[in-house]
Amino acid sequence: MHSDPMMWIAGVRALYLQALHPRAVRGVFQNSDFRRDAWGRLMRTAHFVGTLSYGTSDAAEQAGATVRRIHRRLSATDPATGERYGIDEPDLLLWVHCAEVDSYLDVLRRSGFPVSDAQADAYVHEQRESARLVGLDPARVPGSRAALAAYFARVRTELALTPEAREVDDFLRRPPTPAPLVPARALLWHRVARLAYGALPAYAHELYGRPAPPPVTVTRRLRATGHLLRAIPPTVRWQLPPRHILRAVARLGPGARPAPYKLRRSAAILDGQEAPQGELRG
Repeated sequence: MHSDPMMWIAGVRALYLQALHPRAVRGVFQNSDFRRDAWGRLMRTAHFVGTLSYGTSDAAEQAGATVRRIHRRLSATDPATGERYGIDEPDLLLWVHCAEVDSYLDVLRRSGFPVSDAQADAYVHEQRESARLVGLDPARVPGSRAALAAYFARVRTELALTPEAREVDDFLRRPPTPAPLVPARALLWHRVARLAYGALPAYAHELYGRPAPPPVTVTRRLRATGHLLRAIPPTVRWQLPPRHILRAVARLGPGARPAPYKLRRSAAILDGQEAPQGELRG
C-alpha cells in the first residue's frame, strides 16, 4: 500500500484532518514555522513511513527513537488557560496516528487499490507497530476499522477550526510558489488539494466551513486519479523521494519488488505474478 502513488494525496488529507485538533496543531505552530517548513514536515513524514515500511528493523527502531527524542523536548501553551503541555502526550500522538492511518486507508481503497475488509482490518492492526515506535502503547491504539471509527466518534467533540487550522487550510489551498511555477500550482496542486479535501469525512467539511462534492463524486475522481497515476511505470514512481523502495530492492536483490499489498492475509498480486513471501513489508 505504501508504494502506491495515491499515498501523496492521502498524506495531504491527513494534514487537513490533523489540523482540526486544537492541541495538536498548536503544538506544530508553536514549535516550527509551518509556512516555511510545511514541505519539510511532509517529507519527514514520508521518510518515517518509508523507513518503517521498507527499511530494516534496526532502521525503523532508530527512526522511532529519533522521533521520541525530538518530541520529548517540545511543548506548547494553551492560550486560553495558560496550560503548558508536552506534544508527546499520548492523546496527541494517538490523534496524529489515527488521522494518518485513516487517511491512507480511506484514499487508497476509494481510489481502487484492492484491499478487502479483512485486509483493511489487518492493516489497521499492523499499524499499531508504527504507533509503538512513536511512543504509544499499542494496546490502546485502534486495531480494526470498527475501533478506528469508534475512536473518531469519541474525539469529534474535541475538534475545532482554530486560527492555526485556518492557516493550514489556506496554505494547502495556496502554498507559496515562485512566480514561474504559479501556473503549475493552479493546474496541478489545486487539484491535489481539492481532491484531498474532498476525501475528508463530512464533519471535517463542516468544521472547515467549505463545501465539498458528494462522496460518490469524490470517490469517482479518486479512482480516475489512481488509475492515471498507476499507469506510470513503478520504476519511475519509485524514483520520487524518499526512495526507500529502491533501497529496499537493492538490499534484497534484483528479484525483489513490492507487491500491491503484503498483509498477513494476502490475496492475488495485481499483475498476476507471484512474488516470494517476505520480500518487502510495505
